[in-house]
Amino acid sequence: MEGAWEIAFVFFQVWLSIVVGLIMLPAMFGVSLGFTDIYIKVLVKTLEWATLRIQRGQKEQAALPSQSANGIIEKDDGSMQEEIGELRRSHPKNLAGGDFTLCDAFYFCKKGIENIVEDQVTQRFTSEELASWNLLTRTNNNFCYISVRLTIIWGLGVFIRYCILLPLSVKNWLSDLVHITCYRICARGLSATIRYHNKENRPKKGGICVANHTSPIDIVILANDGCYAMVGQVHGGLMGVLQRSIVRSCPHVWFERSEMKDRHAVAKRLKDHIADKTKLPILIFPEGTCINNTSVMMFKKGSFEIGGTIYPVAIKYDPQFGDAFWNSAKYNMVSYLLRMMTSWAIVCNVWYLPPMTRQDGEDAVQFANRVKSAIAHQGGLVDLSWDGGLKREKVKESLKEEQQKMYSSMIIGSDFNEASVGPA
Repeated sequence: MEGAWEIAFVFFQVWLSIVVGLIMLPAMFGVSLGFTDIYIKVLVKTLEWATLRIQRGQKEQAALPSQSANGIIEKDDGSMQEEIGELRRSHPKNLAGGDFTLCDAFYFCKKGIENIVEDQVTQRFTSEELASWNLLTRTNNNFCYISVRLTIIWGLGVFIRYCILLPLSVKNWLSDLVHITCYRICARGLSATIRYHNKENRPKKGGICVANHTSPIDIVILANDGCYAMVGQVHGGLMGVLQRSIVRSCPHVWFERSEMKDRHAVAKRLKDHIADKTKLPILIFPEGTCINNTSVMMFKKGSFEIGGTIYPVAIKYDPQFGDAFWNSAKYNMVSYLLRMMTSWAIVCNVWYLPPMTRQDGEDAVQFANRVKSAIAHQGGLVDLSWDGGLKREKVKESLKEEQQKMYSSMIIGSDFNEASVGPA
């Protein structure tokens, strides 16, 4: 018994090595080894050989009953006049004369029985019968038993389909498992300790998950407890390599810099994604930049204009074990990851908040502010209305004008009050 388990374990190791070495690793780096093309060519040659072997077997054995490619009986394609005329060969009659002969009834009986056995409507809702055998669908003639060699090929095909192709076809389950496993390995490498709260509010498929943003490892923190489709700008360098690798196994939404400026194109792609309730929830950081985890800054309204259900998430790191904030102006990605891996630990709390939807009469900005306030309150963060993009850009003229108008109204109002209380 132990020997059988050892053999099974060896087969499993070999199978896993083949899957990882020939499928997963090439897929990660976008490399095609050409095995799919070779597989299809071999399959075509095998089916051609099986067809020739079947035809030879038909000649060697007793003639098999003929069969229509589209049904179990052979039907005449002639018109009513032609077929009734054929029945009246022995007693010719002029059909236009209105004479009736008893043999005419055989035509209608024949057509009625044909439609009972196989009508043209019902057969459109059953699998098409093949004129030859494809080593998969067995026709009524049981071609798989014509020869021993053909039966061996059929048995080999069963093994390939059920023992090799079937495990590889469980794509979604395997993809989710691999994603979560990889992210958990990354979290272990960072000595991360994560506490998740209110798991009943975890984001569901077809929704949008929004969270405050402190670090690129926010993705690792959240993906330890579920799978997400991420949204972001295409990067270069190490980040770009990672983006191109993971997008091949999960439908993430990456945008070029030129596309990011086209709000309509971005909104359309996001709407198309959330419209498919089988796709993973989108993970978005509406602040658009990393904040030092003491506050939550302005949420961009674009994420809240596309509709759907919003699943807010609050992330709060414990700074006494290590600073998770990524100051991109000071550290590149490699330096930042080195700092993270040499910290004592990454300790954080994650709160899943109840799902939120846009209320009647509420615009996108108001909705974004309501979600932001809920996240800030739950995470114990300061709720700020300033745009986080100010760390890279100049203050917008509209903000300057707003402050100027406020000051002007104060001056004008003060002058007006002084004038109103003066002597008449």
